[in-house]
Parts: sequence; structure tokens; C-alpha cells
Amino acid sequence: MTPSGHVHDTRASEMLGAVPVMPVRDPEAAARFYAEKMDFAIGHLEAGYAILNMDRIQIHLWAATDESWRGRDGGTPIMSGAESFLAGTASCRVRVADIDRLHERYRAAGVLHPNGPLGDKPYGLREFAVLDLDGNLITFFEPIRA
Repeated sequence: MTPSGHVHDTRASEMLGAVPVMPVRDPEAAARFYAEKMDFAIGHLEAGYAILNMDRIQIHLWAATDESWRGRDGGTPIMSGAESFLAGTASCRVRVADIDRLHERYRAAGVLHPNGPLGDKPYGLREFAVLDLDGNLITFFEPIRA
């Protein structure tokens, strides 16, 4: 049931995935970071936008470069959606296989989040976190095998 009280028949459609879109200061530099440090392939790169691929996932990057918010007196709302202060404020979670091997690769690359060590969580996941060039948080997880 929707908030308006309507019932949707979801049997006719199926959600198949989600693609995180992370705000960054410089999509080209951020894409290079993902490629060089995290082994992603750059699938698309243009001024203001990048698409990164690895296995069955994509991460998109968009330019948060609007500086027009600086010096405003507060009378005009900030509305572009690309304000520079948004860079590094996003996060996403990526399910993986063989998390220990991935953790070792990213440890060697120096991208681990200092507060996101590899560990088993009480909610049944083994996970760790990394930070991208701008500080966006990516948590990699794998269900704990019983």
C-alpha cells in the first residue's frame, strides 16, 4: 500500500538492481582513483560525469562543483543539486564474494576507512569500508556463512 492508500500490483515488475551515484569534486580524477586504487574499469567519462564498472556492478560519479552557494545571505535557497559541499557526502553498500581477498587488495592499495575495519557484524554480515578520493563511503559486505 502506498502512503496515499493505493495498492500496487508489484507482480508485473521486478527490481533488478540499483546504481549508486556519488558526488565528487572532479569526476575525471575520481574515476582515475577508482581505476588505479580499486580496479574499476572506466566505462564512460565526460566533463561532469563518469561511469565505473566491475563485475556486475556500476558506480556513477557526478560533479558537485557549483560554488554559487558561497556568500549567499540566506534569503535564496540553495537549489542546484550540484553544490560543492555535497562532494564526499554519499555512501553505498556493495555485496561481494570472497570479502577477505578483496579486503587484502584494498588494504594494500591504502583505501580502507580507518573506522571501517573488516569484521563480522551481529546482523549476519562480514564487512569493511573504504573511502574514495572525495570521502564517499563504500561498504563491501558478504553474508556470514553458517
